[in-house]
Amino acid sequence: MSRDEMRELQGKRLNKLVCYVYHNTPFYRNKMQELGLVPDDIRTIDDIVKLPFTTKKDLRDNYPTGLFAADKSEIVRIHASTGTTGSPTIVGYTRKDLAVWAESVARCLSAYGIGKNDIVSVAYGYGLFTGGLGLHYGVENLGATVVPTSTGSTEKHIRLLHDLGITALACTPSYALYLAETIEKMGLSIKDLNLKTGIFGGEPWTNEMRKQIEQRLGIKCYNIYGLSEIMGPGVSYECDCQCGSHISEDHFYPEIIDPVTCESLGYGKQGELVFTTLTKEGMPLLRYRTRDLTSLIDGKCECGRTEVRMTPIVGRSDDMLIIRGINVFPSQIESVIMEMPEFEPLYMLVVNRINNLDTLEVQVEVKDGCYSDDLNAMIALKNKLANKIKSVISIKAEIKFVEKGQLERNEGKSKHVIDNRNFNN
Repeated sequence: MSRDEMRELQGKRLNKLVCYVYHNTPFYRNKMQELGLVPDDIRTIDDIVKLPFTTKKDLRDNYPTGLFAADKSEIVRIHASTGTTGSPTIVGYTRKDLAVWAESVARCLSAYGIGKNDIVSVAYGYGLFTGGLGLHYGVENLGATVVPTSTGSTEKHIRLLHDLGITALACTPSYALYLAETIEKMGLSIKDLNLKTGIFGGEPWTNEMRKQIEQRLGIKCYNIYGLSEIMGPGVSYECDCQCGSHISEDHFYPEIIDPVTCESLGYGKQGELVFTTLTKEGMPLLRYRTRDLTSLIDGKCECGRTEVRMTPIVGRSDDMLIIRGINVFPSQIESVIMEMPEFEPLYMLVVNRINNLDTLEVQVEVKDGCYSDDLNAMIALKNKLANKIKSVISIKAEIKFVEKGQLERNEGKSKHVIDNRNFNN
């Protein structure tokens, strides 16, 4: 579509959506009435700025199904977020929602070059997490073969990769690295496998991590983005040009706002990503604040797609560490570690407050061939890493070398931060 055609479609769908939630979701009706809005005030996509934001707190305050717009008899599936605090976020889907979701994921897969002759191992978690079933039905919608490996026995997974000639792998990027490490430990070669494509999401990852995975698994990696509140995986995707991720904006309208002032920002400016679900029936959301930090790219991609693109997620506004007044994202430190061949692609950040001063410890594993009994050599390596990190985040970190295998390997989302500071005292 041309931009004018897309904006016209988005405007019609937004008008229909606002009418729908106004009459079916008391939460949104009350919000709009507080602002003096009625559905007829929202006629074009430009009117979206008049609408209220929705936050994670709103979802939890209306737990479990207070934001459902469809009748419970129309809800055919429920998923839930994997939040660690408070009530989980419950999301309901109608049959139409599931069809839109499957088609959205199929768009992603086709952009990666996956077709009916491919075999895709889905190693995201199944169950309440949206990753597994989201990719599963997208693969089936495309007509390719799906292997629902989920999470579990990694060695069994590797055997299936080999014996079935699996061509594509869908999982978190951290698990892909763990898979590569296990393949190497088993004495196998990537030449024994038929893998060619990696479909990775569920956590932020850097270009350095991409290069590591591509080298160690012999595949081409593609990003897939989504979140359960909006739909699940399939909200945006990379094409072969890999110049940002295309957003399926006929279903999910994106905005960028300043996370502090909530002011709308233009193309190319980094801020918090906000989505409105233009076609969702079960639990549609108006201007949902994702907390993910990114920017939007306008203009036609070299691949020919005209959708707005988003740059890689640099972190989350609620995951950002403030250390000695400096904003620090784990991804910044990850990039440094990934660039240095002496270290395994694993790390843990430990933040403490000692004598009212914040301290940062970076725990890493040294690769076998780079470890030495020479104390001076190890001190020099610590200083080298510390200096590189300081050049990026402007803070001196203490480096701690831990034994090989001590840092946790995860089949799902990896945890990279332990913040021991008590802000209540």
